[in-house]
Amino acid sequence: MQVYLNEISGLWQAIVSMYMSKRSWTREKEREIMHLFERCYDRRGFLYEYRLGDTGEIALMEMLNKLFKWAPKHITMTRFLDFSFTVEGLHRGAQDDFDAHAKRLENRILRSSTRLAKYGGNEKSDWYKGKILTTDEALKHMEINLPAEMMVDGKNYVKTVNGYVLEGCAEDKDVLRGLYMLSIPSNFTFKVNCTEFAHILKERDKNGHAHPELKECVEEMLRLIQNEIPQLTREWFYSVKN
Repeated sequence: MQVYLNEISGLWQAIVSMYMSKRSWTREKEREIMHLFERCYDRRGFLYEYRLGDTGEIALMEMLNKLFKWAPKHITMTRFLDFSFTVEGLHRGAQDDFDAHAKRLENRILRSSTRLAKYGGNEKSDWYKGKILTTDEALKHMEINLPAEMMVDGKNYVKTVNGYVLEGCAEDKDVLRGLYMLSIPSNFTFKVNCTEFAHILKERDKNGHAHPELKECVEEMLRLIQNEIPQLTREWFYSVKN
């Protein structure tokens, strides 16, 4: 399984939001923040390493420290801050568990379909490799060959991945998906704002009760975020009142 942080967006606007409530915002201040952001961050929202420590970066870090001081209680501010991820190879069962948070992602998630794509009999996520054998794998190991077809209740069924399907349905993906296991690898891409990610982290990180591979996935998300925005520690996310 691989987790990729593709983009961080809305950070400068989250900073600007701090200046609205007490009417300390000015257009000049907003333009200054945008200029500082463009000076210190690339188009994907990642900090330029070669500019670390310059005066612009220091000024911006001071603003970020203020933002993340107040944001756990004023959670709208970090709703402006989005993280875009791609996950490769998480098993389908854990994908379904992550899908439970689709509302918090504002439904900004797309995953590999079991209806529009085919999966092979030996496909498993990395976590399941070496832990389980499908029936097909076990029979192959024992050199037992199942018949290519079998008749049941007067109907002819043909062999396919993980079992048999009614003759004539061997290419019907809606039928084939009924035999897929939850261990098959699933790819997906999603976008989540910082405030809602705090909730997902609380539910699915190493201290929660999620499947081990999903925990690994969320832990890697946290590591990648913190690598770009050091203020966003586990403790900070735990403190968000959402």
